[in-house]
Amino acid sequence: MSKSIKIRAAGAVVLRGEGDDREVLAVHRQRYDDWSLPKGKGKVDELAPHTAIREVLEETGYCVRLGLRLPSMRYQVSKGPKKVEYWRAEIVEEVGFEPSNEVDRVRWMPIHKAMRKLTYTDERRVLSAALLKPTTTPLVLVRHGKAMLRKDWSGRDQERRLTARGRRQAAVLSQLLGAYGVDSLVSSSSTRCVETLRPYALERDLQIVTEDVLTEEEGTVRPKDVRRFTSRLLDSIEVPTAVCGHRPVLPSMFEGLGLDPRPMVVGEAIVVHRDAAGERVAVEVHKPTA
Repeated sequence: MSKSIKIRAAGAVVLRGEGDDREVLAVHRQRYDDWSLPKGKGKVDELAPHTAIREVLEETGYCVRLGLRLPSMRYQVSKGPKKVEYWRAEIVEEVGFEPSNEVDRVRWMPIHKAMRKLTYTDERRVLSAALLKPTTTPLVLVRHGKAMLRKDWSGRDQERRLTARGRRQAAVLSQLLGAYGVDSLVSSSSTRCVETLRPYALERDLQIVTEDVLTEEEGTVRPKDVRRFTSRLLDSIEVPTAVCGHRPVLPSMFEGLGLDPRPMVVGEAIVVHRDAAGERVAVEVHKPTA
C-alpha cells in the first residue's frame, strides 16, 4: 500500500461498566450490513481527535471525551489508502440517537459478545487494545498561537497579541481541548497565551488561571520554579487540564513533566496522559492545521 494516505478518519472505543459488566458501544450500518466501532472521515482543517468525538456523536448520540490513543487501521478503498485513528473514550452525556442513512442501530454490547459480533478483525484488535489501557487524566501542554512580531508591536511585550493566523490556531485548539474534555485552564499571564486559550474558555464558561512564572520575562530567569510548577501541576490535576506557555520557557516545562525538551511550532499541543497512580503513561503530539 502506498504510504500517502488519501482518506483520514477517526473513531473511538467507547466503554462503560467494570469487570464482567463492561460494555462497548457499536453501530450497525445498513449499507454494509456490518457491526463496527463508531468512526468517520475528517473534515478540512479538523484534527483527528475532534473528528473522533464528532463522529461518535453523529453516529450514536453520545458526547464522549477521549483517553489514550489506540492502534490505527490502514486499508485500501476505491479512492486510495485510508487511515483510521482510534482513541479509548468514555461517556460525558447522552444526547439521543436518531437513525440515519449511515447508521440505523446502536447497541451496547458485552465485551464477549462484541468480540463475536464486530464484523472486522482489525476492529476487534483495537477493542482488545482498549481493554488493556487504563483510564487517564490528560494534561495538554500548548505553545501559544502565532503572535505579532516584536518589531511591529509598540507596547509592552507581555501585551503582544495574536495575529489572524494565531486566532485561527486558537479556534482549532478549542476543538482539541474539547475532544479531551479539558475542564481547567492555566496560562502564562502574557496576552498571547491567554488569547490562545480564550475561545475555549468562552465556549465552556471556564476561568483561565494566569501564572507570571510561565511568562518569558519570569520563566527564563526562574527555570527551577517553572520545572517545579509544571511538575506539581501534573501531580495535582483531578480533571483534564491545559497549560499554555512560550518557546523559551517550554524546555523547563518539558523537564517539569518528565519529558525530554523538543521544539514545538506555534499553536502545537502535546497531550500527556497520567494514570490513577500519578504515572505518566503516554504522550501525543498534535500540530495545528492553521
